[in-house]
Amino acid sequence: MSLPQFVKIVEVGARDGLQNEKQVSLSDKVALVNALSNSGLTYVETGSFVSPKWVPQMGDSAQLFSQIERKDGVTYAALTPNLKGLEAAIAAGADEVAVFAAASEAFSQKNINCSISESIERFKPVMELALANNLKVRGYVSCVLGCPYDGDIAPEKVAQVAKSLVDMGCYEISLGDTVGVGTPMVVKTMLEEVGKLIPMNNLAVHFHDTYGQALANIFSALQMGVSVVDSAVAGLGGCPYAKGASGNVATEELVYMLNGLGITHGVDINKLAQAGWAISDALGKQPNSKVSMALKASV
Repeated sequence: MSLPQFVKIVEVGARDGLQNEKQVSLSDKVALVNALSNSGLTYVETGSFVSPKWVPQMGDSAQLFSQIERKDGVTYAALTPNLKGLEAAIAAGADEVAVFAAASEAFSQKNINCSISESIERFKPVMELALANNLKVRGYVSCVLGCPYDGDIAPEKVAQVAKSLVDMGCYEISLGDTVGVGTPMVVKTMLEEVGKLIPMNNLAVHFHDTYGQALANIFSALQMGVSVVDSAVAGLGGCPYAKGASGNVATEELVYMLNGLGITHGVDINKLAQAGWAISDALGKQPNSKVSMALKASV
Protein backbone atom coordinates (compact mmCIF):
# COMPACT_ATOMS: atom_id res chain seq x y z
CA MET A 1 0.00 0.00 0.00
CA SER A 2 1.40 3.38 -1.03
CA LEU A 3 0.62 6.42 1.11
CA PRO A 4 2.12 9.93 1.09
CA GLN A 5 4.84 10.64 3.65
CA PHE A 6 3.49 14.14 4.27
CA VAL A 7 -0.04 15.56 4.11
CA LYS A 8 -0.74 19.28 3.89
CA ILE A 9 -3.85 20.17 5.89
CA VAL A 10 -5.92 23.07 4.59
CA GLU A 11 -7.84 24.38 7.60
CA VAL A 12 -11.21 25.78 6.50
CA GLY A 13 -12.93 26.16 9.87
CA ALA A 14 -12.64 29.93 10.13
CA ARG A 15 -14.33 30.44 6.74
CA ASP A 16 -16.27 27.41 5.56
CA GLY A 17 -16.92 26.37 9.15
CA LEU A 18 -18.22 29.69 10.44
CA GLN A 19 -20.07 31.05 7.43
CA ASN A 20 -23.30 29.35 8.50
CA GLU A 21 -23.14 30.34 12.15
CA LYS A 22 -25.66 33.06 12.97
CA GLN A 23 -23.54 34.99 15.41
CA VAL A 24 -19.76 34.90 15.83
CA SER A 25 -17.88 37.88 17.24
CA LEU A 26 -14.86 39.31 15.47
CA SER A 27 -12.76 38.74 18.59
CA ASP A 28 -13.69 35.05 18.61
CA LYS A 29 -12.71 34.76 14.96
CA VAL A 30 -9.37 36.46 15.60
CA ALA A 31 -8.71 34.14 18.54
CA LEU A 32 -9.58 31.11 16.42
CA VAL A 33 -7.29 32.01 13.52
CA ASN A 34 -4.42 32.77 15.91
CA ALA A 35 -4.93 29.50 17.77
CA LEU A 36 -5.05 27.52 14.52
CA SER A 37 -1.82 29.04 13.23
CA ASN A 38 -0.17 28.36 16.61
CA SER A 39 -1.14 24.68 16.41
CA GLY A 40 1.24 24.04 13.52
CA LEU A 41 -1.24 24.41 10.66
CA THR A 42 0.39 26.12 7.69
CA TYR A 43 -2.72 27.01 5.71
CA VAL A 44 -5.72 28.76 7.28
CA GLU A 45 -8.64 29.82 5.14
CA THR A 46 -9.32 32.96 7.11
CA GLY A 47 -12.27 34.74 5.51
CA SER A 48 -14.47 35.30 2.50
CA PHE A 49 -14.94 38.47 0.49
CA VAL A 50 -18.47 37.86 -0.71
CA SER A 51 -21.39 40.26 -0.55
CA PRO A 52 -22.59 40.68 3.07
CA LYS A 53 -26.08 40.54 1.59
CA TRP A 54 -25.58 36.83 0.86
CA VAL A 55 -23.17 35.82 3.63
CA PRO A 56 -23.39 38.43 6.42
CA GLN A 57 -21.25 36.26 8.70
CA MET A 58 -18.21 37.02 6.52
CA GLY A 59 -18.84 40.77 6.41
CA ASP A 60 -15.98 41.48 8.83
CA SER A 61 -13.30 39.59 6.89
CA ALA A 62 -11.27 42.74 6.16
CA GLN A 63 -11.17 43.56 9.89
CA LEU A 64 -10.26 39.96 10.66
CA PHE A 65 -7.26 40.03 8.31
CA SER A 66 -6.09 43.29 9.90
CA GLN A 67 -6.31 42.00 13.48
CA ILE A 68 -4.83 38.49 13.33
CA GLU A 69 -1.26 37.86 14.44
CA ARG A 70 0.39 36.64 11.27
CA LYS A 71 2.88 33.86 11.71
CA ASP A 72 5.77 33.17 9.35
CA GLY A 73 5.19 30.11 7.23
CA VAL A 74 1.40 30.29 7.48
CA THR A 75 -0.77 31.08 4.46
CA TYR A 76 -3.83 33.17 5.32
CA ALA A 77 -6.25 32.67 2.43
CA ALA A 78 -9.59 34.12 1.36
CA LEU A 79 -12.48 33.05 -0.84
CA THR A 80 -13.06 35.59 -3.64
CA PRO A 81 -16.05 34.87 -5.90
CA ASN A 82 -15.73 37.99 -8.06
CA LEU A 83 -13.50 40.92 -8.99
CA LYS A 84 -14.83 43.15 -6.21
CA GLY A 85 -14.11 40.41 -3.68
CA LEU A 86 -10.60 39.92 -5.01
CA GLU A 87 -9.86 43.65 -4.81
CA ALA A 88 -11.01 43.61 -1.18
CA ALA A 89 -8.86 40.55 -0.45
CA ILE A 90 -5.79 42.21 -1.97
CA ALA A 91 -6.42 45.35 0.11
CA ALA A 92 -6.76 43.19 3.24
CA GLY A 93 -3.47 41.43 2.55
CA ALA A 94 -4.67 37.90 1.83
CA ASP A 95 -1.74 35.61 0.99
CA GLU A 96 -3.74 33.49 -1.41
CA VAL A 97 -7.27 33.40 -2.82
CA ALA A 98 -9.77 30.81 -3.98
CA VAL A 99 -12.57 30.64 -6.53
CA PHE A 100 -15.33 28.05 -6.66
CA ALA A 101 -17.37 26.20 -9.25
CA ALA A 102 -19.70 23.20 -9.13
CA ALA A 103 -19.80 19.90 -10.98
CA SER A 104 -23.62 20.09 -10.87
CA GLU A 105 -25.62 22.48 -13.05
CA ALA A 106 -28.53 22.62 -10.61
CA PHE A 107 -26.26 23.31 -7.66
CA SER A 108 -24.46 26.05 -9.59
CA GLN A 109 -27.78 27.74 -10.29
CA LYS A 110 -28.93 27.44 -6.66
CA ASN A 111 -25.59 28.54 -5.21
CA ILE A 112 -24.43 31.35 -7.50
CA ASN A 113 -27.37 31.83 -9.89
CA CYS A 114 -25.59 30.89 -13.10
CA SER A 115 -24.51 27.88 -15.14
CA ILE A 116 -21.16 26.14 -14.65
CA SER A 117 -19.76 27.60 -17.87
CA GLU A 118 -20.97 31.09 -16.91
CA SER A 119 -19.38 30.81 -13.48
CA ILE A 120 -16.03 29.85 -14.97
CA GLU A 121 -16.25 32.69 -17.49
CA ARG A 122 -16.82 35.11 -14.61
CA PHE A 123 -13.58 34.00 -13.00
CA LYS A 124 -11.37 35.05 -15.92
CA PRO A 125 -10.88 38.69 -14.81
CA VAL A 126 -10.46 37.47 -11.22
CA MET A 127 -7.69 35.11 -12.31
CA GLU A 128 -6.00 37.79 -14.39
CA LEU A 129 -5.91 40.32 -11.54
CA ALA A 130 -4.81 37.72 -8.98
CA LEU A 131 -1.95 36.48 -11.11
CA ALA A 132 -0.96 40.08 -11.96
CA ASN A 133 -0.63 40.62 -8.19
CA ASN A 134 1.40 37.41 -7.77
CA LEU A 135 -1.42 35.78 -5.82
CA LYS A 136 -1.80 32.04 -6.14
CA VAL A 137 -5.36 30.93 -6.84
CA ARG A 138 -6.92 27.73 -5.53
CA GLY A 139 -10.01 26.29 -7.18
CA TYR A 140 -12.90 24.55 -5.46
CA VAL A 141 -15.23 22.15 -7.25
CA SER A 142 -18.33 21.28 -5.23
CA CYS A 143 -20.71 18.32 -5.51
CA VAL A 144 -18.06 16.03 -7.00
CA LEU A 145 -19.70 12.85 -5.64
CA GLY A 146 -23.35 13.83 -5.59
CA CYS A 147 -25.80 16.71 -5.59
CA PRO A 148 -29.01 17.32 -3.60
CA TYR A 149 -30.75 18.30 -6.86
CA ASP A 150 -29.02 16.34 -9.65
CA GLY A 151 -28.21 13.16 -7.71
CA ASP A 152 -25.12 11.24 -8.83
CA ILE A 153 -22.49 13.25 -10.70
CA ALA A 154 -20.54 11.76 -13.61
CA PRO A 155 -16.78 11.67 -12.83
CA GLU A 156 -16.14 12.95 -16.37
CA LYS A 157 -18.05 16.13 -15.50
CA VAL A 158 -15.92 16.66 -12.42
CA ALA A 159 -12.78 16.21 -14.49
CA GLN A 160 -13.94 18.73 -17.10
CA VAL A 161 -14.76 21.43 -14.54
CA ALA A 162 -11.51 20.85 -12.66
CA LYS A 163 -9.50 21.03 -15.89
CA SER A 164 -11.22 24.32 -16.83
CA LEU A 165 -10.05 25.86 -13.55
CA VAL A 166 -6.50 24.56 -14.01
CA ASP A 167 -6.40 25.92 -17.55
CA MET A 168 -7.38 29.35 -16.17
CA GLY A 169 -4.45 29.31 -13.76
CA CYS A 170 -5.54 27.56 -10.55
CA TYR A 171 -2.52 25.78 -9.07
CA GLU A 172 -4.60 23.34 -7.03
CA ILE A 173 -8.13 21.98 -7.22
CA SER A 174 -10.03 21.00 -4.09
CA LEU A 175 -12.63 18.36 -4.90
CA GLY A 176 -15.57 18.71 -2.54
CA ASP A 177 -18.19 16.16 -1.52
CA THR A 178 -20.55 18.96 -0.50
CA VAL A 179 -23.38 16.72 0.70
CA GLY A 180 -21.16 13.99 2.11
CA VAL A 181 -22.70 11.12 0.16
CA GLY A 182 -19.50 9.57 -1.19
CA THR A 183 -17.99 6.21 -0.30
CA PRO A 184 -14.39 5.03 -0.80
CA MET A 185 -14.82 3.21 -4.12
CA VAL A 186 -16.78 6.11 -5.59
CA VAL A 187 -13.94 8.41 -4.50
CA LYS A 188 -11.44 6.14 -6.22
CA THR A 189 -13.44 6.11 -9.46
CA MET A 190 -13.80 9.91 -9.44
CA LEU A 191 -10.10 10.48 -8.76
CA GLU A 192 -9.11 8.05 -11.49
CA GLU A 193 -11.11 10.10 -13.98
CA VAL A 194 -9.87 13.49 -12.77
CA GLY A 195 -6.34 12.10 -12.66
CA LYS A 196 -6.44 11.54 -16.41
CA LEU A 197 -6.46 15.32 -16.87
CA ILE A 198 -4.77 16.69 -13.75
CA PRO A 199 -1.76 15.32 -11.80
CA MET A 200 -2.58 14.05 -8.31
CA ASN A 201 -0.14 16.53 -6.76
CA ASN A 202 -2.41 19.33 -8.00
CA LEU A 203 -5.49 17.86 -6.31
CA ALA A 204 -6.95 18.14 -2.81
CA VAL A 205 -10.04 16.58 -1.25
CA HIS A 206 -12.72 18.26 0.82
CA PHE A 207 -15.15 15.84 2.45
CA HIS A 208 -18.22 16.45 4.58
CA ASP A 209 -19.16 13.76 7.07
CA THR A 210 -22.93 13.57 6.59
CA TYR A 211 -22.98 9.76 6.38
CA GLY A 212 -19.85 9.19 8.49
CA GLN A 213 -17.71 8.32 5.46
CA ALA A 214 -15.28 11.26 5.42
CA LEU A 215 -12.25 9.56 6.99
CA ALA A 216 -12.70 6.43 4.88
CA ASN A 217 -12.98 8.62 1.79
CA ILE A 218 -9.82 10.53 2.75
CA PHE A 219 -7.95 7.25 3.20
CA SER A 220 -9.09 6.18 -0.25
CA ALA A 221 -7.81 9.48 -1.68
CA LEU A 222 -4.47 9.10 0.10
CA GLN A 223 -4.06 5.68 -1.49
CA MET A 224 -4.66 7.31 -4.88
CA GLY A 225 -1.79 9.74 -4.31
CA VAL A 226 -3.62 12.82 -2.99
CA SER A 227 -1.60 14.57 -0.27
CA VAL A 228 -3.64 17.72 0.44
CA VAL A 229 -6.76 17.47 2.61
CA ASP A 230 -9.25 20.17 3.65
CA SER A 231 -10.78 19.95 7.12
CA ALA A 232 -12.38 22.14 9.77
CA VAL A 233 -11.51 22.32 13.44
CA ALA A 234 -14.25 20.86 15.67
CA GLY A 235 -16.06 19.64 12.53
CA LEU A 236 -17.52 23.08 11.91
CA GLY A 237 -19.52 23.80 8.79
CA GLY A 238 -22.23 22.59 6.50
CA CYS A 239 -23.78 23.95 3.34
CA PRO A 240 -26.78 26.30 3.24
CA TYR A 241 -27.69 25.05 -0.24
CA ALA A 242 -27.45 21.36 0.65
CA LYS A 243 -30.03 20.54 3.31
CA GLY A 244 -29.00 17.83 5.72
CA ALA A 245 -25.31 18.12 4.95
CA SER A 246 -23.33 18.05 8.16
CA GLY A 247 -20.04 19.76 8.78
CA ASN A 248 -16.64 19.24 7.29
CA VAL A 249 -14.55 16.36 8.53
CA ALA A 250 -13.00 17.49 11.81
CA THR A 251 -9.32 18.41 11.65
CA GLU A 252 -8.86 16.60 14.97
CA GLU A 253 -10.16 13.38 13.38
CA LEU A 254 -7.89 13.83 10.37
CA VAL A 255 -4.79 14.49 12.47
CA TYR A 256 -5.48 11.50 14.71
CA MET A 257 -5.79 9.23 11.67
CA LEU A 258 -2.64 10.62 10.07
CA ASN A 259 -0.77 10.04 13.33
CA GLY A 260 -1.92 6.43 13.29
CA LEU A 261 -0.74 6.04 9.71
CA GLY A 262 2.67 7.50 10.49
CA ILE A 263 2.11 10.38 8.06
CA THR A 264 3.78 13.70 8.89
CA HIS A 265 1.60 16.85 8.99
CA GLY A 266 3.18 19.23 11.50
CA VAL A 267 0.12 19.81 13.69
CA ASP A 268 0.03 19.57 17.48
CA ILE A 269 -3.24 17.73 18.16
CA ASN A 270 -3.58 19.08 21.69
CA LYS A 271 -3.22 22.73 20.63
CA LEU A 272 -5.61 22.03 17.77
CA ALA A 273 -8.19 20.53 20.13
CA GLN A 274 -7.93 23.55 22.44
CA ALA A 275 -8.66 25.84 19.47
CA GLY A 276 -11.74 23.73 18.75
CA TRP A 277 -12.93 23.81 22.35
CA ALA A 278 -12.63 27.59 22.51
CA ILE A 279 -14.63 28.30 19.34
CA SER A 280 -17.21 25.66 20.27
CA ASP A 281 -17.68 27.32 23.68
CA ALA A 282 -18.08 30.67 21.93
CA LEU A 283 -20.76 29.14 19.70
CA GLY A 284 -22.48 27.45 22.63
CA LYS A 285 -22.12 23.94 21.21
CA GLN A 286 -20.07 20.80 21.58
CA PRO A 287 -17.29 20.06 19.08
CA ASN A 288 -18.51 17.82 16.26
CA SER A 289 -15.48 15.60 16.71
CA LYS A 290 -15.14 12.37 18.65
CA VAL A 291 -11.38 12.83 18.92
CA SER A 292 -11.86 16.31 20.36
CA MET A 293 -14.40 15.04 22.91
CA ALA A 294 -12.14 12.14 23.88
CA LEU A 295 -9.20 14.47 24.41
CA LYS A 296 -11.37 16.83 26.44
CA ALA A 297 -12.52 13.99 28.67
CA SER A 298 -8.93 13.01 29.36
CA VAL A 299 -7.79 16.47 30.43
